[in-house]
Amino acid sequence: MTEEKALDVTSSKDCQNKISDVKVFGNPDTWQLICKASSKEQGWMKSTKVMEIAGRGCLVQVSTQQGEHVAEALVFVPMASVLTTSDGAKTIR
Repeated sequence: MTEEKALDVTSSKDCQNKISDVKVFGNPDTWQLICKASSKEQGWMKSTKVMEIAGRGCLVQVSTQQGEHVAEALVFVPMASVLTTSDGAKTIR
């Protein structure tokens, strides 16, 4: 039997705490979460993640899930970098 997807996972540590059989290869935190919103009741999730490529720029990934339907967009932003704000949030500059 398959469990419901955990739409509110925000980090690899959170994933390991919420999903008992998760398997990880490599660095699961290569992508950094910028923002995320989800509703378990309504079955949707939207997130924006960034991966910095030192000295080159950033890959930005936007994900939207509604039920079993998933849409992804990926863009490279030259010379951008990840900035961590004073409250620990991530942004791109």
